[in-house]
Amino acid sequence: MTGTRKLLIVEDDLGLQRQLRWAYDGYEVLVAADRAGAIDVIRAEEPAVVTLDLGLPPDPDGTTEGFAALADILSLKPETKVIVASGHGARESALQAIADGAWDFYQKPIDIDALGHIVARAFHVHDLETENRRLAARGGGPALGGLITGAPEMIKVMRTVERVAPADVSVMLLGASGTGKELLARGLHEASRRAKGAFVAINCAAIPETLLESELFGHEKGAFTGAVKTTEGKIEQAAGGTLFLDEIGDVPLPLQVKLLRFLQERVIERIGGRRPIPVDTRIVCATHRDIDAMVADGSFREDLYYRLAEIVVRIPSLAERPGDAALLAKHFVTRYAATMNPAVSGLSSDARAAIDAHDWPGNVRELENRVKRAVIMADGKSVTAADLDLAALQDSAVNLRAAREAADRRAIRQALARADGNISQTARLLGVSRPTLYDLLKSYELHD
Repeated sequence: MTGTRKLLIVEDDLGLQRQLRWAYDGYEVLVAADRAGAIDVIRAEEPAVVTLDLGLPPDPDGTTEGFAALADILSLKPETKVIVASGHGARESALQAIADGAWDFYQKPIDIDALGHIVARAFHVHDLETENRRLAARGGGPALGGLITGAPEMIKVMRTVERVAPADVSVMLLGASGTGKELLARGLHEASRRAKGAFVAINCAAIPETLLESELFGHEKGAFTGAVKTTEGKIEQAAGGTLFLDEIGDVPLPLQVKLLRFLQERVIERIGGRRPIPVDTRIVCATHRDIDAMVADGSFREDLYYRLAEIVVRIPSLAERPGDAALLAKHFVTRYAATMNPAVSGLSSDARAAIDAHDWPGNVRELENRVKRAVIMADGKSVTAADLDLAALQDSAVNLRAAREAADRRAIRQALARADGNISQTARLLGVSRPTLYDLLKSYELHD
């Protein structure tokens, strides 16, 4: 890894310099003893992560030089993750540094393991943000559908969508509620040859069954009481473009037959109409339901499934996208602070730790709602774990256990998903026995 991950240590104590150099032999360690030296290294080497002692010469007993160094570093390289040192009795200075843009802080005397965890997490987040900026820069436009991610699992999904977008095939997006299915559908439309046409979305679960047929296929004047004029349905409105059918699993069986006919013949008939109308509309659909089980039990037509699912894309939950929760939270803070609470400038250390540790059963939708509320309610410059209504973790040393538990939960969920819930296969993927897996499922409350 040497030569690829650069860590700058800004510390005037020669003994601590040697100790930290030894502790971080897995990185390319750069050292500076004062503000001027630190700025020289930042310009020349562009390290991703910096550990910064606030007590630098010529003010080793104060914080003036340290805060000046922090401001200079972030001015030159705002994406740099700066971790500041907090001595005994100097916690307030560390918190002020966080408010001024530092990424995290550590306490002196140094606990190498705790600091190592903070440094590793800083590199991980920096890598995610770098990858997201790279995706956003591709093609001179935003990432697919405006999605923000750095997780390999989600990047793979986005690349799959980009590959199938130009092909005029039906696509089915499968994933839990709140995972971004509509964003991906919109991104697929924008990357397709139909981008100049309309993108029309309809939530099949949100419309009463008696009205859904009219919403999809339209109706002629006088077709039923209240039909005072001829109205196009969503399929016609999306002609030349893309129709996104969200929660396709909620379409009733009689309407599934009519939808199948459209997909087979590419013509529709409005309610009350007698004339077939050719329509060139691409269908993208999504559901959070177990569509395979619905096909098996007869509640969803198998022939319709194969027409809709020419390409199937499975979207991971937020818990299966390591690092994305913190990345998205930072984005939402910036978005909502601009209009709702300009005094807020970021996330506190305890907020980031709590976000990393939370399972996010409501996925991105839950995260966005919590951050939005927290920005409105925040009293200080940073959103805290309390603002997010999440339990604060006590310190970085204790956080190691929480981080391991969060990683265990993610690994178990991913293995269960790959094994389609089969316990024996899941245990083999994880390299544990069945009894051990059952214990883990019970301990982490992952059992059904």
